[in-house]
Amino acid sequence: MSYMDIPYGLPTKHKISSCEFISIWEVHANDTYHVTKREGFHVPGIFITYEGNGILSQASETNVLQSGTYFIVQEGVPSTYHCQNNDWKFYFINFSSLDMSRFLELPINEVVSSGKIGLAMQKCEHLIDLLIEQQLGYEFTASILLQEILLLFAKERHAATTQQHQELNKIIIYMHKSIDKTIRVDELIAMSGLARTTFFTRFRSRTGLSPSDYMLKLKLESAKVSLETTNLSVKEISTNLQFYDEFHFSKLFKRHYDISPSAFRTK
Repeated sequence: MSYMDIPYGLPTKHKISSCEFISIWEVHANDTYHVTKREGFHVPGIFITYEGNGILSQASETNVLQSGTYFIVQEGVPSTYHCQNNDWKFYFINFSSLDMSRFLELPINEVVSSGKIGLAMQKCEHLIDLLIEQQLGYEFTASILLQEILLLFAKERHAATTQQHQELNKIIIYMHKSIDKTIRVDELIAMSGLARTTFFTRFRSRTGLSPSDYMLKLKLESAKVSLETTNLSVKEISTNLQFYDEFHFSKLFKRHYDISPSAFRTK
Protein backbone atom coordinates (compact mmCIF):
# COMPACT_ATOMS: atom_id res chain seq x y z
CA MET A 1 0.00 0.00 0.00
CA SER A 2 1.60 3.20 -1.13
CA TYR A 3 -0.42 5.65 0.92
CA MET A 4 -2.57 5.75 4.03
CA ASP A 5 -6.27 6.41 3.80
CA ILE A 6 -8.05 8.78 6.16
CA PRO A 7 -9.52 7.37 9.40
CA TYR A 8 -13.29 7.77 9.57
CA GLY A 9 -15.18 7.92 12.84
CA LEU A 10 -17.91 9.67 14.75
CA PRO A 11 -17.14 12.93 16.55
CA THR A 12 -17.69 12.63 20.30
CA LYS A 13 -20.53 15.17 20.06
CA HIS A 14 -22.53 12.56 18.11
CA LYS A 15 -22.61 10.11 21.01
CA ILE A 16 -26.20 9.68 22.16
CA SER A 17 -28.07 7.25 24.35
CA SER A 18 -29.16 4.07 22.61
CA CYS A 19 -32.80 3.71 21.57
CA GLU A 20 -33.91 0.20 22.52
CA PHE A 21 -36.98 -1.59 21.24
CA ILE A 22 -39.52 -2.74 23.85
CA SER A 23 -42.69 -3.93 22.07
CA ILE A 24 -44.79 -3.60 18.92
CA TRP A 25 -48.56 -3.87 18.43
CA GLU A 26 -50.35 -4.26 15.13
CA VAL A 27 -53.92 -3.04 15.71
CA HIS A 28 -57.02 -3.32 13.51
CA ALA A 29 -59.51 -1.22 15.46
CA ASN A 30 -63.24 -0.50 15.17
CA ASP A 31 -65.47 1.84 17.16
CA THR A 32 -65.32 -0.41 20.23
CA TYR A 33 -61.61 0.33 20.58
CA HIS A 34 -60.90 2.90 23.31
CA VAL A 35 -57.75 3.14 25.47
CA THR A 36 -57.17 5.41 28.46
CA LYS A 37 -53.71 6.15 29.88
CA ARG A 38 -54.47 8.26 32.96
CA GLU A 39 -50.81 8.50 33.90
CA GLY A 40 -49.66 8.58 30.31
CA PHE A 41 -47.47 6.07 28.52
CA HIS A 42 -44.82 4.49 30.74
CA VAL A 43 -42.25 4.80 27.93
CA PRO A 44 -42.17 6.69 24.62
CA GLY A 45 -43.80 5.24 21.54
CA ILE A 46 -44.76 5.85 17.93
CA PHE A 47 -48.11 5.41 16.19
CA ILE A 48 -47.77 4.53 12.48
CA THR A 49 -51.22 4.76 10.85
CA TYR A 50 -51.62 3.10 7.47
CA GLU A 51 -55.42 2.98 7.12
CA GLY A 52 -58.41 4.85 8.56
CA ASN A 53 -58.31 7.38 11.37
CA GLY A 54 -57.70 7.44 15.10
CA ILE A 55 -58.24 10.17 17.68
CA LEU A 56 -55.53 10.79 20.27
CA SER A 57 -56.27 13.25 23.08
CA GLN A 58 -53.54 14.54 25.39
CA ALA A 59 -54.56 17.05 28.06
CA SER A 60 -56.41 19.77 26.10
CA GLU A 61 -55.10 18.75 22.66
CA THR A 62 -56.83 16.40 20.23
CA ASN A 63 -54.96 14.91 17.27
CA VAL A 64 -56.37 13.05 14.29
CA LEU A 65 -54.02 10.22 13.36
CA GLN A 66 -54.84 9.77 9.68
CA SER A 67 -53.69 7.17 7.19
CA GLY A 68 -50.16 8.00 6.04
CA THR A 69 -49.04 9.65 9.29
CA TYR A 70 -46.90 8.90 12.31
CA PHE A 71 -47.03 10.34 15.81
CA ILE A 72 -44.30 10.05 18.46
CA VAL A 73 -45.69 10.18 22.00
CA GLN A 74 -43.83 11.30 25.08
CA GLU A 75 -44.11 9.26 28.22
CA GLY A 76 -46.00 10.59 31.25
CA VAL A 77 -48.61 12.66 29.38
CA PRO A 78 -52.22 11.60 30.26
CA SER A 79 -53.72 10.27 27.03
CA THR A 80 -56.76 8.60 25.51
CA TYR A 81 -57.08 7.23 22.01
CA HIS A 82 -59.85 5.57 20.04
CA CYS A 83 -60.94 4.62 16.54
CA GLN A 84 -62.85 7.01 14.29
CA ASN A 85 -65.44 5.90 11.71
CA ASN A 86 -65.05 2.25 12.64
CA ASP A 87 -61.70 1.88 10.83
CA TRP A 88 -58.23 2.44 12.20
CA LYS A 89 -55.24 0.28 11.34
CA PHE A 90 -51.87 1.12 12.85
CA TYR A 91 -48.66 -0.13 14.40
CA PHE A 92 -47.61 1.08 17.82
CA ILE A 93 -44.01 0.63 18.94
CA ASN A 94 -42.75 1.23 22.48
CA PHE A 95 -39.09 2.15 22.94
CA SER A 96 -36.77 3.17 25.73
CA SER A 97 -35.87 6.79 25.13
CA LEU A 98 -36.66 9.88 23.05
CA ASP A 99 -32.98 10.83 22.80
CA MET A 100 -32.59 9.45 19.28
CA SER A 101 -35.85 11.06 18.11
CA ARG A 102 -34.73 14.43 19.43
CA PHE A 103 -31.25 14.02 17.99
CA LEU A 104 -32.80 13.30 14.58
CA GLU A 105 -35.07 16.34 15.03
CA LEU A 106 -38.24 14.28 14.74
CA PRO A 107 -41.34 16.08 16.07
CA ILE A 108 -42.68 14.86 19.43
CA ASN A 109 -46.44 14.91 20.16
CA GLU A 110 -47.20 16.10 16.62
CA VAL A 111 -48.96 14.44 13.68
CA VAL A 112 -46.55 14.11 10.75
CA SER A 113 -47.55 13.08 7.22
CA SER A 114 -45.10 10.76 5.49
CA GLY A 115 -44.59 9.22 2.10
CA LYS A 116 -42.55 6.45 3.74
CA ILE A 117 -45.37 4.67 5.57
CA GLY A 118 -45.23 1.73 3.13
CA LEU A 119 -41.54 1.18 3.83
CA ALA A 120 -42.14 1.60 7.56
CA MET A 121 -44.87 -1.07 7.35
CA GLN A 122 -42.41 -3.49 5.76
CA LYS A 123 -39.97 -2.93 8.61
CA CYS A 124 -42.76 -3.36 11.18
CA GLU A 125 -43.77 -6.68 9.62
CA HIS A 126 -40.13 -7.76 9.56
CA LEU A 127 -39.92 -6.82 13.23
CA ILE A 128 -43.00 -8.87 14.12
CA ASP A 129 -41.72 -11.90 12.19
CA LEU A 130 -38.39 -11.55 13.97
CA LEU A 131 -40.06 -11.57 17.39
CA ILE A 132 -42.10 -14.65 16.48
CA GLU A 133 -39.09 -16.59 15.16
CA GLN A 134 -36.70 -15.48 17.93
CA GLN A 135 -33.57 -16.49 16.09
CA LEU A 136 -30.11 -15.85 17.52
CA GLY A 137 -29.51 -12.14 18.14
CA TYR A 138 -33.11 -11.10 17.53
CA GLU A 139 -33.02 -8.81 20.59
CA PHE A 140 -30.32 -6.69 18.94
CA THR A 141 -31.94 -6.82 15.49
CA ALA A 142 -35.25 -5.60 16.93
CA SER A 143 -33.64 -2.40 18.19
CA ILE A 144 -31.83 -1.96 14.86
CA LEU A 145 -35.13 -2.21 12.98
CA LEU A 146 -36.71 0.34 15.31
CA GLN A 147 -33.82 2.71 14.69
CA GLU A 148 -34.13 2.15 10.92
CA ILE A 149 -37.79 3.24 11.12
CA LEU A 150 -36.87 6.43 12.97
CA LEU A 151 -34.05 7.09 10.50
CA LEU A 152 -36.42 6.50 7.59
CA PHE A 153 -38.73 9.25 8.80
CA ALA A 154 -35.88 11.55 9.80
CA LYS A 155 -34.14 11.33 6.41
CA GLU A 156 -37.41 12.04 4.63
CA ARG A 157 -37.98 15.10 6.79
CA HIS A 158 -34.40 16.27 6.39
CA ALA A 159 -34.51 15.95 2.60
CA ALA A 160 -37.70 18.01 2.51
CA THR A 161 -36.34 20.87 4.60
CA THR A 162 -32.71 21.19 3.51
CA GLN A 163 -30.66 21.28 0.34
CA GLN A 164 -27.78 18.86 0.70
CA HIS A 165 -27.12 18.53 -3.04
CA GLN A 166 -27.24 14.74 -3.05
CA GLU A 167 -25.97 14.71 -6.64
CA LEU A 168 -22.52 15.51 -5.22
CA ASN A 169 -22.37 12.32 -3.12
CA LYS A 170 -20.67 10.28 -5.84
CA ILE A 171 -18.18 13.10 -6.46
CA ILE A 172 -17.18 13.37 -2.80
CA ILE A 173 -16.89 9.60 -2.39
CA TYR A 174 -14.72 9.47 -5.52
CA MET A 175 -12.45 12.16 -4.12
CA HIS A 176 -12.02 10.29 -0.83
CA LYS A 177 -11.11 7.10 -2.67
CA SER A 178 -8.68 8.87 -5.01
CA ILE A 179 -6.39 10.75 -2.65
CA ASP A 180 -3.34 9.14 -4.30
CA LYS A 181 -4.30 10.58 -7.68
CA THR A 182 -4.15 13.95 -9.36
CA ILE A 183 -7.76 14.93 -10.02
CA ARG A 184 -8.62 17.80 -12.30
CA VAL A 185 -11.62 19.91 -11.38
CA ASP A 186 -12.91 19.62 -14.95
CA GLU A 187 -13.07 15.84 -14.43
CA LEU A 188 -15.29 16.31 -11.37
CA ILE A 189 -17.53 18.77 -13.20
CA ALA A 190 -17.98 16.29 -16.05
CA MET A 191 -18.86 13.54 -13.58
CA SER A 192 -21.47 15.73 -11.90
CA GLY A 193 -23.26 16.68 -15.10
CA LEU A 194 -23.66 20.22 -13.75
CA ALA A 195 -22.71 23.54 -15.27
CA ARG A 196 -19.35 24.80 -14.01
CA THR A 197 -20.73 27.69 -11.94
CA THR A 198 -23.50 25.51 -10.49
CA PHE A 199 -20.99 22.81 -9.56
CA PHE A 200 -18.72 25.25 -7.70
CA THR A 201 -21.64 26.89 -5.91
CA ARG A 202 -23.18 23.61 -4.79
CA PHE A 203 -19.85 22.07 -3.82
CA ARG A 204 -18.99 25.00 -1.57
CA SER A 205 -22.50 24.97 -0.11
CA ARG A 206 -22.12 21.28 0.71
CA THR A 207 -18.54 21.23 2.04
CA GLY A 208 -17.65 24.84 2.86
CA LEU A 209 -14.62 24.55 0.56
CA SER A 210 -13.71 24.74 -3.11
CA PRO A 211 -13.04 21.35 -4.79
CA SER A 212 -9.28 22.03 -4.82
CA ASP A 213 -9.16 23.00 -1.14
CA TYR A 214 -11.30 20.00 -0.20
CA MET A 215 -8.96 17.63 -2.05
CA LEU A 216 -5.93 19.26 -0.46
CA LYS A 217 -7.49 18.79 2.97
CA LEU A 218 -8.00 15.09 2.27
CA LYS A 219 -4.42 14.62 1.09
CA LEU A 220 -2.99 16.42 4.11
CA GLU A 221 -5.12 14.33 6.48
CA SER A 222 -3.83 11.18 4.78
CA ALA A 223 -0.26 12.46 5.00
CA LYS A 224 -0.72 13.08 8.71
CA VAL A 225 -1.76 9.45 9.21
CA SER A 226 1.26 8.25 7.19
CA LEU A 227 3.61 10.30 9.36
CA GLU A 228 2.05 8.80 12.49
CA THR A 229 1.89 5.16 11.42
CA THR A 230 4.58 4.45 8.80
CA ASN A 231 8.29 4.93 8.31
CA LEU A 232 7.83 6.41 4.84
CA SER A 233 10.00 9.46 4.27
CA VAL A 234 8.48 12.89 3.76
CA LYS A 235 9.55 12.66 0.12
CA GLU A 236 7.83 9.29 -0.32
CA ILE A 237 4.64 10.52 1.27
CA SER A 238 4.56 13.63 -0.88
CA THR A 239 5.16 11.52 -4.01
CA ASN A 240 2.52 8.95 -3.13
CA LEU A 241 -0.07 11.67 -2.59
CA GLN A 242 0.84 13.44 -5.84
CA PHE A 243 2.22 16.68 -4.38
CA TYR A 244 4.49 18.71 -6.66
CA ASP A 245 7.52 17.91 -4.50
CA GLU A 246 8.41 17.39 -0.84
CA PHE A 247 9.14 21.09 -0.29
CA HIS A 248 5.75 22.12 -1.63
CA PHE A 249 4.13 19.41 0.51
CA SER A 250 6.02 20.53 3.64
CA LYS A 251 4.97 24.14 3.08
CA LEU A 252 1.30 23.22 2.73
CA PHE A 253 1.44 20.83 5.70
CA LYS A 254 2.94 23.50 7.97
CA ARG A 255 0.41 26.08 6.79
CA HIS A 256 -2.43 23.70 7.64
CA TYR A 257 -1.17 22.19 10.91
CA ASP A 258 1.22 24.92 12.15
CA ILE A 259 4.05 22.38 12.28
CA SER A 260 6.39 20.86 9.70
CA PRO A 261 5.98 17.19 8.71
CA SER A 262 9.33 16.27 10.26
CA ALA A 263 8.55 18.02 13.52
CA PHE A 264 5.09 16.45 13.62
CA ARG A 265 6.57 12.97 13.30
CA THR A 266 9.04 13.48 16.16
CA LYS A 267 6.79 15.33 18.61
